Amino acid sequence: MAQVGRAVFERARESGPLSDAEILEQARRVLREEGEAVLELVSRLGPSFLEALRLLGDMKGRAVVSGVGKSGIIARKIAATLTSTGTPAFYLHPVEGMHGDVGMMQRDDVLLAVSKSGESEELRDLLGIVKRLGVPIVALTGNADSSLARHADVVLDVHVREEACPFDLAPTSSTTAALAMGDALAVALLLRKGFTKEDFARLHPGGALGRRLNLRVADVMMSAPAEVPALGPDATLREAMIEIAHKRGTVPIVDGERRVIGVITAGDLTRYAERNERFFPVAVREAMNANPRLTTPDSLAAAAVYQMETHGIMALPVVDEEGRLVGIVHLHDLLRAGVA
Repeated sequence: MAQVGRAVFERARESGPLSDAEILEQARRVLREEGEAVLELVSRLGPSFLEALRLLGDMKGRAVVSGVGKSGIIARKIAATLTSTGTPAFYLHPVEGMHGDVGMMQRDDVLLAVSKSGESEELRDLLGIVKRLGVPIVALTGNADSSLARHADVVLDVHVREEACPFDLAPTSSTTAALAMGDALAVALLLRKGFTKEDFARLHPGGALGRRLNLRVADVMMSAPAEVPALGPDATLREAMIEIAHKRGTVPIVDGERRVIGVITAGDLTRYAERNERFFPVAVREAMNANPRLTTPDSLAAAAVYQMETHGIMALPVVDEEGRLVGIVHLHDLLRAGVA
């Protein structure tokens, strides 16, 4: 509790600087208190949350997120998260709103107002104008009896018992709780709208995230005939050993139509050799994995990484709609491409 932090602070003033161990314990206390503040929100989700979700999900315009001070910083983050997950939003500073920027708002918008006290003068002045425009107001506030709560169409209660600050002054637990509630709204809206990974990728085309979400297997796989290993089921394990050594450890096994019917890896070969002393002349079908994991050129490269990590494999044969081998994709290539 913050009282504990205050007691430690007072003791430090009298006896000197805190030890490293005491500082670490206080940092852990902050994390515990902020975590508990977020968990307390869980029991408060109910009809008001669903009504806020309905207003934001059905609006024809944009979510206008506003707040001042530390709440304003949280409001900016909520607006950014909404926008990146398919709900158009922008941040409106209450003071700038009173000096003309409120003109950006339309009747089809929804105002999402963030304030711990619900009595911020700058925000309170904005509310009257917003109400006259007929714009619905969703309040994220720690004071259900505040001016903001009275003006709001929906109130989401984000109060905290106390701040993690030892003086119960600096916004810490309260801003964390408001931020978490904003994230809950954004994710719930994402699910309500059926927002997909592909939609997310279209909104994040740049940087490492864009590469991870947009890159397809076809962009990374090896497809030149000289690069793609392949053997028939009647090939010997000696031939498989040579192909594995030359082609990075994984060899697809194909039938006469080049449909993939299995795969053999260095691990498969080793396990077979451990059980059978004379293995060179044995047909590869005896040691291959007859149920290989496969992918397609149009699959997301990130999905290929997930398959490899889930099943502990280093490469996937790439097949067309008929199951014919068209390439191979290796985890190392995906790593170099920045997907994994």
